[in-house]
Amino acid sequence: MFKMAGLRSIIGLAFVLAIGFLLVILSCALYSNWWPLLVVATYILAPLPNAICGRCAGDEDIMSDYNSGVIDAGHFVTGMFIVTGFCLPLVLAHTDVITVPAMVMSITGGILVYGTIITYTHFFTDQTEDF
Repeated sequence: MFKMAGLRSIIGLAFVLAIGFLLVILSCALYSNWWPLLVVATYILAPLPNAICGRCAGDEDIMSDYNSGVIDAGHFVTGMFIVTGFCLPLVLAHTDVITVPAMVMSITGGILVYGTIITYTHFFTDQTEDF
């Protein structure tokens, strides 16, 4: 029974992720302007700093409450990519490079993609603590 709930969750998350990418691609294709596709680069680059900095940080810290400055830097750069993913369509629409409906579709797609990534990592990461 537990495996079915996990499988249903993954299928649901995949469906929402596909809708998010579809909205971003449609924001490009419907308005014949491919600039909103740059937002997809931020989707790809956003989790990389956390992964790289998580590998670089050592477990040899004396205080276990504080991880490391490397992990904090990874969180900061990831936050910059996420803010860029939301603000890039706003800036493009403000400068009349893309239309406002394309901006709305791109931001909505970004919310769905980032929400899917956050939901997946929240529910499917192992959060056991060793004492």
